[in-house]
Amino acid sequence: MRALPIAVTALAAALTLTLTACEDDGSGDGDKEPTKSAAPADSTACKADQLGRQVAANEAPAAGDTGNVSVTLTNRSGADCTLEGFAGVDLYAGGTSRTVPAEEGAQPEKLTVKPDETASFTITYVRGPAGDTENSAAVKTVKFSLPGAGDDLSFAWEYGEVALRSESEPDASVSPFQRAGD
Repeated sequence: MRALPIAVTALAAALTLTLTACEDDGSGDGDKEPTKSAAPADSTACKADQLGRQVAANEAPAAGDTGNVSVTLTNRSGADCTLEGFAGVDLYAGGTSRTVPAEEGAQPEKLTVKPDETASFTITYVRGPAGDTENSAAVKTVKFSLPGAGDDLSFAWEYGEVALRSESEPDASVSPFQRAGD
């Protein structure tokens, strides 16, 4: 007969926790979404100050052509770090920034980057017509963030204007992080 009181006690505890989590804050807005707290930075994530970087391009020669800009990151710290997912890439043209979407269908892997090892990602873009502000962006700077790190890195864009899919979306994509080197 002891199983019944233990089960009832466990059920009562679970119900109390559930009701506590749904407690009204007195604002009268019972349908309000819970406040989301910022996710903590990943302590193993590669940080900007740990990485050397090199940018190399296979520039699109003319409007409508596709080009690639590879960003290679080298772990210059004395400890392993991780890269998982996609770099957050924004293209800056004048006072406007446009976010580059992740490569469609790409499946990122979690990479552990040991000291002096390298990883890279690639920005693939379509060159836009020069001076055509409705169909292209005269990009001057690229800023990118590392997943889980919260800090930004940047480099000058010297590879021509980037075509636009819409006013806010560049005709470009970013690949997941991949191992680089041997």
